Amino acid sequence: MTADRNPDRIASLVRELSRLPQETEWVEFKENQSDPQVIGKYLSALANGAALCGKPAGYLVWGVQNGTHRIVGTRFSPSKARKGGEPLEIWLLRMSTPRLDFRFHETTVQERRVVVLQIGAARTQPVAFSGKEFLRIGGVTNRLRDHPEKERELWRVFDRTLFESRVAAEGLGDAEVVRLLDCPAFFDRLRIPAPASRRAALSALARDGLIRPGAAGGWDIVNLGGVLLARRLLDFPGLGRKALRVVRYDGAGRTADAREWEFPSGYAISFGRINDQLDALLPSREVIERARRRIEWMFPPGAVRELVANALIHQDFEVRGAGPMVEIFDRRIEITNPGEPLVATDRFVDAPPKSRNEALASLMRRFDFCEERGIGIDKVVEQVEARQLPPPAFQTPAGFTKVTLYAHKELSEMTSTERSWTCYLHACLRYLSGDFLSNASLRKRLGIADGNASQASRMIRDAVKTGAIAPFDQNAARKLMKYIPWWAAPDLENGDRSS
Repeated sequence: MTADRNPDRIASLVRELSRLPQETEWVEFKENQSDPQVIGKYLSALANGAALCGKPAGYLVWGVQNGTHRIVGTRFSPSKARKGGEPLEIWLLRMSTPRLDFRFHETTVQERRVVVLQIGAARTQPVAFSGKEFLRIGGVTNRLRDHPEKERELWRVFDRTLFESRVAAEGLGDAEVVRLLDCPAFFDRLRIPAPASRRAALSALARDGLIRPGAAGGWDIVNLGGVLLARRLLDFPGLGRKALRVVRYDGAGRTADAREWEFPSGYAISFGRINDQLDALLPSREVIERARRRIEWMFPPGAVRELVANALIHQDFEVRGAGPMVEIFDRRIEITNPGEPLVATDRFVDAPPKSRNEALASLMRRFDFCEERGIGIDKVVEQVEARQLPPPAFQTPAGFTKVTLYAHKELSEMTSTERSWTCYLHACLRYLSGDFLSNASLRKRLGIADGNASQASRMIRDAVKTGAIAPFDQNAARKLMKYIPWWAAPDLENGDRSS
């Protein structure tokens, strides 16, 4: 859509593009072409061509003569152009699938008016206009389906291109990069001195893949740099909705009165503020022990911090219009992020580390925001068990991942599913530490008195029936029985037994 950008930078871009020896799959020059149908076809073809050529964007430039590439100026005005009474930009957006990021820019080059349509490269699938996909080949716009070898190559590009490495803003000067990114925060989080010069600082960011030299000069900020260091995520198309939201409800449901906080900066900048805000919002009470006072939170702050870091790192950035969220109710807290997990929810505890955003996870580890060793959920479950709280619930509602922590419940208030899940997670932790679930360990986990061993026995028996856990030795005496998680039993098939 239309967006302001430095006219001098656009003029520099036009001069760079006009020096190309010929039109390419990602650049097309026109003088006064104003047919909306033709522009729509170019929108599709240039987006797909940019992806195929590894470019962050394609360009349709008015005011440059085709063939000679002379700057001649144009009468075309995108703000006045319409299709059937509808503004051209709105019509183009509606006719394109998937939803595409494009912008019109106007500038003056050699005292002549020039218009540039900047089109973001196709990301996860070919861009279609009016239901048809196009591609430029040899200076001619063709149907993509008529060139199956190019279509296969384009799909291979989508498989290889990671969100983190795609360009969020391109062709920026040193000052513009510093204006958009909080560069000092990068060095603060790594606990290293910042370089004395701006150029040296930007070179350090480039070495870590946060920015890179632009194709038409200047710097390109990639999504990784924007997500971590943006002063305002809204300054980058596609990243504005990735800001973390925290909502505190005055009750048990979403219809209750609520207060909301949004953290609009990159995660490396805002993570500390996020945790400070959560500490202030989590339900707590003051406990007086002799002459000392201490704060006791309803939910373990360390577990909440770990889950928030997981939500930021493991979210699916390809999901448009949604971002990570923390919702705090009177007796539970829900942490949700876009995208389903890469492993089954009932293997969160024992699964090896696996992230769809490996570069982001690596830098967050170096910033000391996470460990990247696959033990984050283990720590969450350990802290929940130490407080004798109900087990966390792991769910995947409609393409999202949600983890729920619950306040203390009496055993009589827990559902049969929660009791079985309690046994399963306890068995997982014990097994991974070289031990087993037993009646005694479960009583300690839940605070069951020794005289109520039969209560723990019933829970174990029910968990075995559901297949959540299995006896380690079927022939052991009843009082000596030990149990392991279902996946550790060699005669059981794998399956998802999550809550």
